[in-house]
Amino acid sequence: MELTNIGTIKDLFARHGFAFTKSLGQNFLINPSVCPKIAEMGGCKKGAAAIEIGTGVGVLTTELAKRCDRVVAIEIDTGLKPILEETLADFDNVEVIFEDVLKADLKAIIAEKLGGFEEIYVCANLPYYITSPVIMKLLEERLPISALTVMVQKEAADRLCAKVGERDCGAVTVAVNYYSTPKLLFKVGRGSFMPSPNVDSAVIRLDVSRDKRYSVSDEKLFFKIVRAAFAQRRKQLLNPLSSALGMGKAELSDILVSCGIKTTARPEELKMQDFVNLCEAIYNKK
Repeated sequence: MELTNIGTIKDLFARHGFAFTKSLGQNFLINPSVCPKIAEMGGCKKGAAAIEIGTGVGVLTTELAKRCDRVVAIEIDTGLKPILEETLADFDNVEVIFEDVLKADLKAIIAEKLGGFEEIYVCANLPYYITSPVIMKLLEERLPISALTVMVQKEAADRLCAKVGERDCGAVTVAVNYYSTPKLLFKVGRGSFMPSPNVDSAVIRLDVSRDKRYSVSDEKLFFKIVRAAFAQRRKQLLNPLSSALGMGKAELSDILVSCGIKTTARPEELKMQDFVNLCEAIYNKK
């Protein structure tokens, strides 16, 4: 069954009475070259397991199932159940869980379904509106995964994979770099989907660090500083940090200088180690 063929997809939808759900941001892949590349470049292989988030009609699911020993897919739309029962019928190493990934207990799912695997890879074609929340959930929960390979809006990919200290950097860039090493793999044109979105996409891979890449005394404080800094990204750090942390500007200025950061610096000018040093200096003052 050619799951990237428009005729096949329309036939599946018609036979099973399926309709697109706009609120779920559903766009189905019709470019046959994309999912094999995601599976291969995402690290999927024999002896490993995969978690897929958002199955669609099972295009990526089948590619993962061909390569990995076991696949657990998490899909929110129960309307796809009869379609997936048909498209995944030939694969006995796939289990689909119909649940909202943002509410799912992923640690419990991994322990129950994939407990015997040392290498677990996550692959996903995410609706654009939940890209950052899903990625951050996967990273913040420190799941035992080796890498997260995901298709996102091209603009989001640029920000997620930007270097900390560059103009495209944002709070999510710092967060992603705190937990992983991001890499832009390849671009995907808007014509690769049905219905076609208004923007281009890109596939990124985040190699997850099992050990902490950076050491801070208070992670909550670290991310509070990062969020406050980028809340007014074009302004100098002093004002938003002073307000968010409840610290006087004079004291905060001294801390910035002690960390080798200009008092006139904007958040996009700071490297990862600058944020770490700033967090430690503020932590030691409290």
